[in-house]
Amino acid sequence: MVNARDRDVEGRARSARPRDGLGRPLPYGEAGVERQPEGVVRSPGETVREAQRLLDAGMPFHAHEVFEDAWKSGPAVDAPLWRGLAQLAVGLTHAARGNAVGGARLLRRGAAGIEGLDAGPYGIDVPGLVRWARELAGRVEGGSSAQGGGSAEDRGSAEDRGSAQDHGSAEGRGSAVDPVREAPRLAGGGLE
Repeated sequence: MVNARDRDVEGRARSARPRDGLGRPLPYGEAGVERQPEGVVRSPGETVREAQRLLDAGMPFHAHEVFEDAWKSGPAVDAPLWRGLAQLAVGLTHAARGNAVGGARLLRRGAAGIEGLDAGPYGIDVPGLVRWARELAGRVEGGSSAQGGGSAEDRGSAEDRGSAQDHGSAEGRGSAVDPVREAPRLAGGGLE
């Protein structure tokens, strides 16, 4: 019997199924979003820029993979920062999928993981990200997640928000957030 599981060159199981922008598997044959290559070694600045690009595009699952590469390939001293940022990105992914419980839990875990860390020369706004994550976790759990943050102009019209609410129960747990509107700003200044 032939093993039907997809494997990478090192023999690890890999799914060749296409995925959507939030990392959910799609049926074989459907067009999906290109997956992030794994094991890419980037400078901290490149990591932050690539993750921010993906967050701004509404692809927090893919941003998590960029942070995971930095966590696994960088110096051990930086691992808590990259791990916490990966958890924040996965928390946003779950919140965007409508999983309020899992989203809030991961947002809080990521915030706790980076709170008090020094972002060093990377320009990461750690205190701002901690505030963002805790505020979003509270809104997601409170059921007002589809409203988004910021001013009324930033959130868009009620019609725009309706589409997020209509699709929010995909995982049966709550209203989904709009990952583009909720994307955090990682850096407060220049990156090295």
